[in-house]
Amino acid sequence: MSGSSIAILIAFACYLLIMIFIGIMSMKKTKNTEDYFLGGRGLNGWVAALSAQASDMSGWLLMGLPGSIYAFGTGQAWIAIGLFLGTVLNWLLIAKRLRRYTIVANNSLTLPEFFENRFHDTKKILLSISSIVIVIFFLVYTASALASGGKLFNNVFGIDYHIALAIGAIVILTYTFLGGFLAVCTTDFIQGTMMLIALLIVPIAAYAMIQSDFSAALAGTGVVSSDYMSLFSNDGKPYTFVEIISQLAWGLGYCGMPHILVRFMAIRSEKEIKKSSTIAIIWVAISLIAAWAIGVVGRAFLGGALEDSENVFIQMIQHVFSGNILLIFIGGLFLCGILAAIMSTADSQLLVCASSVSKDIYKNIIKPDADDKKVLKISRLTVAAIAILAFLIAWNPDSSIMKLVSDAWAGLGSAFGPLVVCSLFWKRTNLAGAVSGILSGGLFVIIWDYVPIVNGSTLSDATGIYSLLLGFFFSLACIVIVSLCTKKPEQSILNDFDKVNQYVEQQEFTK
Repeated sequence: MSGSSIAILIAFACYLLIMIFIGIMSMKKTKNTEDYFLGGRGLNGWVAALSAQASDMSGWLLMGLPGSIYAFGTGQAWIAIGLFLGTVLNWLLIAKRLRRYTIVANNSLTLPEFFENRFHDTKKILLSISSIVIVIFFLVYTASALASGGKLFNNVFGIDYHIALAIGAIVILTYTFLGGFLAVCTTDFIQGTMMLIALLIVPIAAYAMIQSDFSAALAGTGVVSSDYMSLFSNDGKPYTFVEIISQLAWGLGYCGMPHILVRFMAIRSEKEIKKSSTIAIIWVAISLIAAWAIGVVGRAFLGGALEDSENVFIQMIQHVFSGNILLIFIGGLFLCGILAAIMSTADSQLLVCASSVSKDIYKNIIKPDADDKKVLKISRLTVAAIAILAFLIAWNPDSSIMKLVSDAWAGLGSAFGPLVVCSLFWKRTNLAGAVSGILSGGLFVIIWDYVPIVNGSTLSDATGIYSLLLGFFFSLACIVIVSLCTKKPEQSILNDFDKVNQYVEQQEFTK
């Protein structure tokens, strides 16, 4: 192994050992299921904000988005714009009310449990359906993170992709298995900070190293600079309205992401939510702009001949930080920023899957009398099982990170997003409407993205419309129509809704 590889390996080893150490320390503070799944509702504003956004963005932020911009131009930034708008609305409209409602709804610890308690679902229909939907789509989502890790280790160290995949999976599994929510949020805070530093420094350093005029360097890669830099151009062709609206639709997914929503539920107090929202919105704005810069600057800096455009950030770091051991070690730390993005999402997804299986299915349906020790044991076994299944899904080295994330995001956003909004803000929503919303949203995405019903092509490929755009509103329409056509919610459910409203009014009045 060369000296440069050893320097990078040392940087990776230091980082990974710190993550595992945090897992061990968090394990000592994890005494029951509320600690394991929500950290005892004790997150401060900074940790809640950075862990929510770090768990959200994943390797997509440092590999998927820059890669698509590198390959096709600035027009790919419409996804980033949609995600920014979704982040803002999620923090400003959903966060505070969801935290209050989960407390009113029998101190719900997970999203499926909240749905069950919100609609007084004694038959546990919502709990079962939503838990199954979470496991299905989070398997795909976790696989995208593991695939990102495999590509990172393969590209940096020349390790076989499958061995690299196993290394990343083992590390993520270790600290999530040990420390649960506290470990995940603490490591996500560190990882969110590392991601931001890497995102800011690398494109600036690369831009400074470009020898010629930037426009000339860009044109030298075989693109027309004006088209490449235009928001309304996609790979040299004019963007259609359908393409733009489909990319903006990514923002609809936020209110249906269990691994983000659980951060809102776990924040220490409502005062912290205001601080968290400010931090999170600033972080995501800077990060998305920087990710765009990586794609654009990377095109001019590296040229247009990368075999896999999703490796653009890795290649930039390796070119910028070279020449001596110290620079290579610093580059290794920035490469850890990519690993941080990958791990911060995978750990959250593993934990949400574990909570769905152990708390929602095992504890609430199969064995209601199970004690906390047994539930914790099942949780940790579930983390291991989900990691193994995601590992198998990510086995193909040609897996597209962007495609895996896109499918999972659409599935979760369509199944849960409309119901979260209606549960929090529409009093007339009932159990039948809730069930129809989850089923219709999830099935719509599966059919749209995976079933080849148009001359051997899927509806997604045939129309170019992102499944989340239609799936979200189809699910919303089903909730509204079915709720209005069936029995009004019982009085006790309406009383819970009023309790949340009265609490809001009292808070506003005292201000």
